[in-house]
Amino acid sequence: MSNHLRSRRTRLAVRGGEKAVTQPPPRWPRSGAWEARMMANVVRSGRWSWLGPHERAFCEEFSAFIGSRYALALANGTVTLQCALQAVGVEPGDEVIVPGMTWVATAQAAIDIGANVVFADVDLETLTLDPAAFERAITGKTRAVIPVHLYGCMCDMDALCSIARKRGIKVVEDAAHQHGSCWKGKGAGALGDAGSFSFQQSKVLTSGEGGAVTTNDPEIYRTVFALKQVGWAPTDLKKSLYEPLEPANRYGHNYRMTEMQAVLLRGGLKRLEGETLRREKRAVQLREGLEAIGGPLRVARRDPRITRQAYYGLTLVYDSSCAGGVSKQAFAYALTAEGCPVGNPYWPVYRSPLLNLYDRTSPIPYRDPEAVQDYRNLRLPHTERAFNDTALVLGHVHLLGSESYIRQLLDAVRKVSDHLSEVQAAWDAQQRKAR
Repeated sequence: MSNHLRSRRTRLAVRGGEKAVTQPPPRWPRSGAWEARMMANVVRSGRWSWLGPHERAFCEEFSAFIGSRYALALANGTVTLQCALQAVGVEPGDEVIVPGMTWVATAQAAIDIGANVVFADVDLETLTLDPAAFERAITGKTRAVIPVHLYGCMCDMDALCSIARKRGIKVVEDAAHQHGSCWKGKGAGALGDAGSFSFQQSKVLTSGEGGAVTTNDPEIYRTVFALKQVGWAPTDLKKSLYEPLEPANRYGHNYRMTEMQAVLLRGGLKRLEGETLRREKRAVQLREGLEAIGGPLRVARRDPRITRQAYYGLTLVYDSSCAGGVSKQAFAYALTAEGCPVGNPYWPVYRSPLLNLYDRTSPIPYRDPEAVQDYRNLRLPHTERAFNDTALVLGHVHLLGSESYIRQLLDAVRKVSDHLSEVQAAWDAQQRKAR
């Protein structure tokens, strides 16, 4: 090999060198011949919605997969949270505790049904709701808490559920990232009073858009059914979960799912267990590989009570003190240029430019400021430190890659870690250019 070629391969990609990762990432979303065949049958049948056979079958298959008594299919993962919160008894003026780091819809769902959101800090390592912060946030108005199982980590459900039970607080799990995770053998979404799932295109089980509510409580099931099914609910759940229907005297909406979405979900569910096991295996490979490299990047700790971990993303922890002060942003910029696309976690919700809580289109300016948390001046130290300094995420699609693909991702980390003296300068130059 010539010195020129060797130089190009060892030089950082941000300095004009070749990328460490030459294999393409796996494609997403996936589908197969079964979905194509069933989709054509649905189109020809004319039964496109309104509790069709595929929707019913999916709900039964999904509840069995999660380990819940019931599952309901809805239009998306925001209205699932809205309906679940209403079904457990949240009313306008009640408070709902939400972690400071999550997708904005977790908070928005509560706000949009008239509840006041109280943000609590997260665990710096796992980015999930800190039980101690949850307990400190409880007031006499707290009706529910939303533990969010985020990226590649689950919440401490033992601690959170224990606190909630003692205080009479309902638990609505946001499991949009955790289709198939298990806590002590029990599925995410079946640990609290209700669970909420998203099937948006980036999720590990997807129909483009869509969502589900899971529960073991027949009254919660019947209420969510009415809320999403324009006010209709099953007459007698002991006889049928779907029919005959009767007016439930609720404030119903049209949050229904289509048969075409249900077909995609049934197909994806057939693959999900195998894909989950593959992601777990690749996560172990990355964990061990990063430990061997010994640089500033590592995989977040896994709680031993998690008996199966689904990954919307692999949660990574960055330590700048192991990188000579090189910032997380600079390291991520160089690593992404090598073909290993790590990214920031979600913005702190109360700082997110996607959810201006004080815009005229928000309900917050029209509520009693004495009853609403002061979001403008709120500071959650772990949430903000994770976003600014320590947390990175690798998307779940990469965990479906081959062993050799994962080795290339690790090669990229090693290459960047071996050239730290150049990394910050490259990032600073890019920032100057962007300005």
